[in-house]
Amino acid sequence: MLKKFTLAVMLAFGLAASAFAAVRTVTLSVPGMYCAVCPITVKKALQKVPGVSQVEVSFEKKEAVVTFDDTKTSVKALEDATFEAGYESKVKDGPR
Repeated sequence: MLKKFTLAVMLAFGLAASAFAAVRTVTLSVPGMYCAVCPITVKKALQKVPGVSQVEVSFEKKEAVVTFDDTKTSVKALEDATFEAGYESKVKDGPR
């Protein structure tokens, strides 16, 4: 009986935790992209961040649109990933 109760409690907490997870989309300004290879480098760096599910990088707009799970990563981690790849970035608009 105790095992069933413990399992039920764990299941309830697991479902509640996933209810707080939110998929966010943020646009990062990446002004240092100067050639056609730069967006590839930025995209690969962002895709390596845990929780990132989609990345679209535009050389023309000098921006990256990133969709991510906010329970697994943060905007700061995204900015850090581009910085470590050699490209400073900052939020162009807030998470949506």
